[in-house]
Amino acid sequence: MFKKTTNMKSKNKKSKKFALFFDQMATKVTKASGKPVTFILACVLIIVWGITGPIFHYSDTWQLVINTGTTVITFLMVFIIQQTQNKDTIALQIKLNELIASSEAASNRLVSAEDLTTDDLEVLKKFYTKLSALAKNENDIHTSHSLDEAEMRHARKLEASVEKTIKKRPH
Repeated sequence: MFKKTTNMKSKNKKSKKFALFFDQMATKVTKASGKPVTFILACVLIIVWGITGPIFHYSDTWQLVINTGTTVITFLMVFIIQQTQNKDTIALQIKLNELIASSEAASNRLVSAEDLTTDDLEVLKKFYTKLSALAKNENDIHTSHSLDEAEMRHARKLEASVEKTIKKRPH
């Protein structure tokens, strides 16, 4: 039993080390691949490959070199970029959650909006599209609207509607 626990801890440490290595490597590769110099190097490589075509008589092997190289690079870059994208998305969500949680005017219900279903997100999108339209009609660019504010307004409107209905009834 003790040996099994020790092996699990050892595997856990190795897994964490690999995850840290992969994360750091993915970040570096993603940053490097997004630089203009990398794009220029890729273009130069393709130009050199094209120039060597007559030397190799445009053979199948000559074509296979570029096809294989670009396929392998593309395949690996998908995973590297996805790792970096996942990390950036989580960091962005944490930052947005902090802004929402620290603002008195913001609705804390949106802190975990990334966990909502697509249908729920579409409902929220429609709501914020309406809020955006309201904001465009106002002269003050500093006016803010929140879900809670909208719900309070809705409750007041509903209450007013009920009162009107009661007043219209014959006594």
